[in-house]
Amino acid sequence: MGTLKKGVFGGFSGKVGNVVGASWKGIDYIRSMPSKVNDPKTKSQVKQRSRFLVAMDFLRTITPFLRIGFQSHANGRMTAFNAAMSYNMKFAVKGEYQVVGLDYPNVLVSRGSLSAVSGTSAEIVVDELLVNWEAGMQGNAKSDDIAMVLAYNPLKRESVYDLNAGKRAITKANLSLPPAWKGDAVETYLAFKTADGTVVSDSIYTGRYLVY
Repeated sequence: MGTLKKGVFGGFSGKVGNVVGASWKGIDYIRSMPSKVNDPKTKSQVKQRSRFLVAMDFLRTITPFLRIGFQSHANGRMTAFNAAMSYNMKFAVKGEYQVVGLDYPNVLVSRGSLSAVSGTSAEIVVDELLVNWEAGMQGNAKSDDIAMVLAYNPLKRESVYDLNAGKRAITKANLSLPPAWKGDAVETYLAFKTADGTVVSDSIYTGRYLVY
């Protein structure tokens, strides 16, 4: 409670609402109390930050890949990398609160209107990822479309990829893996771009494999 010292037009001491009255060297003064700051670390904010970090850990390892894979979603205000972040945070991050992770089968490392392929299969053979697909030419697919192959090591938070792994008509591609990855599991993806690199397909998740 505040106390009036010199009537209603004089100074006061104490607190009235969010105003504090005091005196220093015979001079009466008032000041306002600082505003209460809400805790910025709400559950929703922590969850959003966790989702961002999970997506960033992966996508930062494949920035050149994303520049091609998400090129059609870049505009004056959004880079290809940011477009990839936005998509994957929305559709490929799973979990609640602080326990979040990537749902690798739902991750896209390329997104576009070029026809992809069907009948994909993959395997690891002596430090190499071997990917195969069917030869069918659906939609706007062309025989000289170029395969883009990617492998991500979640344990080491590293990626390797080949943006020119072979033509669609060859129906297979291979990707060398680092010897240091032996014993680790890798997440793998396949996408295609036109011969001039201006149009890409949605990427296909080709599975998780143990490197041996």
